[in-house]
Amino acid sequence: MTDGRRTYVIVNGAAGGGRCAGRCEPALATLRQDGFDLEVAHTERAGHATELARAAFAAGHRRFISVGGDGTTFEVINGLMPEAVGQGVELGLLPLGTGNSFLRDFGILDSESALGALREWVPRPVDVVRATHRDGVFHYINLIGLGFTARAGDLTNRRFKALGPAGYVAAVLISVAGLEKPVDPVQIDGADYADARPAVFLVFSNSKFTGGAMMMAPGADPTDGYLDVIRAGDIGRASLVKTFPKIFQGRHVDHPRVEATRAKRVEFRSPREQPVMVDGEIMHLALESLEVVPGALSVAVG
Repeated sequence: MTDGRRTYVIVNGAAGGGRCAGRCEPALATLRQDGFDLEVAHTERAGHATELARAAFAAGHRRFISVGGDGTTFEVINGLMPEAVGQGVELGLLPLGTGNSFLRDFGILDSESALGALREWVPRPVDVVRATHRDGVFHYINLIGLGFTARAGDLTNRRFKALGPAGYVAAVLISVAGLEKPVDPVQIDGADYADARPAVFLVFSNSKFTGGAMMMAPGADPTDGYLDVIRAGDIGRASLVKTFPKIFQGRHVDHPRVEATRAKRVEFRSPREQPVMVDGEIMHLALESLEVVPGALSVAVG
């Protein structure tokens, strides 16, 4: 239950193809009826949620709600980090956009259960990952994907995003035609060597799910201080088409050429600019390192 503290709400009305704009007001009205003292700000452009969160934190706010999809949450977190570490920041998530990946780790599968978690407001410390690239730094709570997953994600965003998880499957099938197996040498936790084997895709997951219901990293736990590294190696087209749909049950990791390991820090020994999927969004980056920041934020998960 709320303790009466003022809560700063950032709403991305454009999320979910614009559906968020009409759905947020009834949800916020419910929170107000429960005694929440809300200050609401609406985003006006890409990146605006980051600006709003940063300014609100500087003004003294320590309790936030992100209303939108996974991309909105990503922006809010990057407005709070790294200054929010150790500052008692609490973040609630109300997924009224296309994606709801992170909350699924806590059994919150839809907007109704997410609203219930906000009304209970039981914060739990979760890890955040700091990603350093050639041009700067950002933070994420879900995953980063390289290779096939990023290319399929790019196609999803451009052509099939309105279809949700089914759109990603369609993009996967189309992307198989141009299948590549690039080499991105990665060094895990200061190992004596960098793993330079070709890989269809590499994924660095803080939480289990991506794209809504796809269980990319079935062993991941956003509270354990580790990333789960999923490597799909030298897999042929036919095998990939057969295996990839198993991601909805997390059974793709049973493939003999799919490996799951854990890491606190990952270094990219030969950074190169390429499409990178970050919490469902596509960026073009030359990644240099990833590092877990344990318990950096508290998320209200009920």
